[in-house]
Amino acid sequence: MIIIGEKLNATIPSVKQIILDRDERKLTELAQQQAEAGANYIDVNVATGVGTAEDEIEAMKWAVKAVRNVVDRPICIDSADPEVLKAGLEIAGSSALLNSTTAEPSSLERVLPLAKAYDTLLIALAMDENGIPGSTEGRVSACRKIADACEKQGVALDRLFFDPLVMPLSVNAANAMITIETIVEIKKFAPSSKTVSALSNISFGLPARVNINSAFLHMAIYAGLDAAILDPLETQLITVIRASEAVLGKDRHFRKYSRMFRKKQ
Repeated sequence: MIIIGEKLNATIPSVKQIILDRDERKLTELAQQQAEAGANYIDVNVATGVGTAEDEIEAMKWAVKAVRNVVDRPICIDSADPEVLKAGLEIAGSSALLNSTTAEPSSLERVLPLAKAYDTLLIALAMDENGIPGSTEGRVSACRKIADACEKQGVALDRLFFDPLVMPLSVNAANAMITIETIVEIKKFAPSSKTVSALSNISFGLPARVNINSAFLHMAIYAGLDAAILDPLETQLITVIRASEAVLGKDRHFRKYSRMFRKKQ
């Protein structure tokens, strides 16, 4: 399981202030904590909603450079603006993971050339110009559109991480299974690609959220989830990942599972 650390995200009020203040010490501490906890990628989202598009571009350059100076993990450059993605790529290089494109034509036209030019991995969201489909069929259709566009642009499917998108259970009790079923269908039509999920969305609005997140994560891993955007400092979630990998035969000789407990001791 690929772990993408979610904590450097400007939607979190404390992180928003860090970015506005250009507080490099606090920013890099969060990056280091996630790397030490086992994150394979550090997600960087600097969209504070304050200032201009150029301000976000400069913030992304600052944040990516600061994180790269202190950790050896590749960066997940997270923005809805292709120009911000490009700015991050110019510093992070080909080791980066681009987050993200959708099936909307304008998004594909602007983001896919970046993925190809920099030879990066790319997260592709199961949505189009009409938003997030409310059914498995609609989300799979959006993913197929992205896959077709990638083939035309020369972006290999094994460079894609399809995000089936997780909507809160508190809004619709069927949301978890729609996501699970979408993962299964993606694995059928694009077996060389990977799947990724922003885990915490599933439990929004519910108490004891980590329990819902853990239950969903078990099911998603079984369905074929390859990566998760989550808080690597939440030990219960890391335990779920290692235990699930062990049960599914994805942890040879239980090395990762055993190492996790040795580290705790």
